[in-house]
Amino acid sequence: MKLSKFNTFINYKNKFISYNAISNEFMLLEPVLYDLLETTKNSVTGLKEVHPDFYQALIKNQFIVESNLDEVKQVKDYSHLVDSNESHYLLIINPTMNCNFKCWYCYESHESSSKMTIQTIESVKKLITKIVSDERIKSFSLSWFGGEPLLYFKDVIKPISEYTLELCEKHNVLLNSDYTTNGYLINEETANFFKRYKTRQIQITLDGNREKHNTIRYISKTKGSYDVIIKNVSLLCDKGLSVRLRINYTEETLKGIRDIIDDLKIFTKKQREFLQIAFHQVWQDDSNLTEETNLIIKEFRDKGFFVTTHDNPDNVRSSCYADRVNHSTINYNGEVFKCTARDFNSKNKEGDLTEEGNIIWNEKHNIRMDSKFKNSPCLDCNILPICNGGCTQHAIDNENKDYCIYKFDKEKINQVVLNKFLQTIDS
Repeated sequence: MKLSKFNTFINYKNKFISYNAISNEFMLLEPVLYDLLETTKNSVTGLKEVHPDFYQALIKNQFIVESNLDEVKQVKDYSHLVDSNESHYLLIINPTMNCNFKCWYCYESHESSSKMTIQTIESVKKLITKIVSDERIKSFSLSWFGGEPLLYFKDVIKPISEYTLELCEKHNVLLNSDYTTNGYLINEETANFFKRYKTRQIQITLDGNREKHNTIRYISKTKGSYDVIIKNVSLLCDKGLSVRLRINYTEETLKGIRDIIDDLKIFTKKQREFLQIAFHQVWQDDSNLTEETNLIIKEFRDKGFFVTTHDNPDNVRSSCYADRVNHSTINYNGEVFKCTARDFNSKNKEGDLTEEGNIIWNEKHNIRMDSKFKNSPCLDCNILPICNGGCTQHAIDNENKDYCIYKFDKEKINQVVLNKFLQTIDS
């Protein structure tokens, strides 16, 4: 027997947080037990004689594993199993690249004339038919992205959603939908539609408090969007629709973010059951805001809100959609992509949707799907089973060089484990 290479131990309030990344299990150890484990780490079977109950608990939670176990292969095999799952398909559709907001940090090129044509809509329907009629498919997710997808709610979203629901019911395939929207165009009609067409979640973003948000997300220089968005989130929650309220922040906007708590006081206990709050640091801001953010998250939780954090990865068990075989993103013009966190420039496309509803993948797609587990530092890292070097996009961006998404900073890596632990005990 041997200690797992995926163990992490962190001193915490005079005890030791012990985490195994492959079992995803925590143990909170008294110092005497940690010292005992340290003493016997070169021959863990000796621990069996000294403290058999502790020894068995470590085996149960995979802190101790068989001597001949190839743990990296174990992670690779599980990753392949997850990414090649044939029973589910996720289709993301961009009805347009246009948007009614112009946020400064947005990576997308807002094309005012972009709109999915009737011909492309028909090709999308043919693709969905091929997917849903495959007897291996048990569930199908339809995700709306953009641009602002609700700009073409009636022209694109409605006809494809209506067609998909009818098809899924015919083939006994479980359907769910979700939307990434700025939330401004939501009204009673769209909310009722979401309810009818199996919507699992609507993600809507705030950029700081009312004052800060209205300088970033606005219709015009004199017309902000904050109050309309809060009202629309309330409407959705009131109808029992799950909303993920993403709060983007920078060092500047973080200062007044506690004001949002007061603005959400109008939400009843029942409405809050459908509201999830997620904090995301704007990627262009590399300030270290962990300590301040954790304090703010605690305040939101203390007021009865369910909060998740971005830095709580689980990139093998719950890998990015772009890593998975059964996923594609169809742009308004029929070009096909995998990652939605990069711009939809034609030079980045990974395939094309044909008129017959087939996807013709190109070499960029092949490179992506063979990019995992090529980074040597990741294979030696104790959080490989939850981090895995990020996603396939990180791997592609760092091709042929050693990299770490935490910049090889042990404190940052331990902070990931600590955040995961704190979220576990707070949830």
